Amino acid sequence: MTVGMLLGPQRPTPIVGEAVAMLEVDRVRGNGRIAAITAGWQEREAEDQEMSAAFGNRTINLMLHARGEAVFREDSDFFAAHRAKQDRLRQLEDLYRLRLASALKGARRVQQATAPRDLIDAELEEAVQALRLLDAHHVLKVRQLEEDFERKQRPHERRSLRRHLDEIDAILKDCSALAIAGGHVAVLANRLRLFDLRTYIVRRPELPIIAWSAGAMVVSDRIVLFHDSPPQGRGNAEVLGPGLGLFPGVVVLPHASRRLMLRNHDRLTLFARRFAPAVCVALDHRCWIRFADNRWNLGPTTYQICMDGHLVNTHGDRPPPSAAATTTATSTARA
Repeated sequence: MTVGMLLGPQRPTPIVGEAVAMLEVDRVRGNGRIAAITAGWQEREAEDQEMSAAFGNRTINLMLHARGEAVFREDSDFFAAHRAKQDRLRQLEDLYRLRLASALKGARRVQQATAPRDLIDAELEEAVQALRLLDAHHVLKVRQLEEDFERKQRPHERRSLRRHLDEIDAILKDCSALAIAGGHVAVLANRLRLFDLRTYIVRRPELPIIAWSAGAMVVSDRIVLFHDSPPQGRGNAEVLGPGLGLFPGVVVLPHASRRLMLRNHDRLTLFARRFAPAVCVALDHRCWIRFADNRWNLGPTTYQICMDGHLVNTHGDRPPPSAAATTTATSTARA
């Protein structure tokens, strides 16, 4: 398992400095610099002075968003293929949302039905299983589209991209940690995949990762988008696609107190059961999850959503869900 910490939003009180100390970053080989990814900020990614100050002014920005734009300008054929892939992903997402709305509506109606408790529980479990299968199916389709694009376009063999990959590799080799900021979660995930950050991190598991908000979302197994009260009406949590899978076993929920109805136990129960066996963790201000030695633990003000819809905090270390449980869920979805 990758060593690191997933944090909630860093405004107005950043705790990234505390994370650096807890992870003993200065004991990791390197020059003490911290590589930073702010691609989720898009055109504002270079406006990182406040973030850099929180890290003691020792960050070096990888500028993944600007690098991606440079690649697209230089290689028009690759840009056209990438845009076509993104269009197809959006179309797939629209179809998934149509099916998801129907499945969630059915599950909520079962929750509110008038019938003996044992009958409701049995039918609700079937409804939750249908949601899990739909989510897993969507993740699989997204992964297939991404892999098909990479097989045909071979992005990491293209001259337009190769120069940037070599530069990024040289920077990371001399750094003692990697910081991944938030912002636009889809853009961030796109740039991390484009520049193959996962492969580098897996090759160097001792490199600590500090990720917050959208950054914490993209390094988990699945990127779950959620907002119970968006401006356009009550929202449905949805899976954007697979994350980098660096920190397994959790669904991270930044700004949970603002985006989730935390007093609606029925709604939280459905949410937690839908994404099991992963643990849903509310990451608000000054909240964190720490991963090390194939175990993880929560900060003192960090809460997980239980299957009964209540919030609890447990300080003890725990292992991630077993590989067998994850394999079973994926195999069922593919069937």
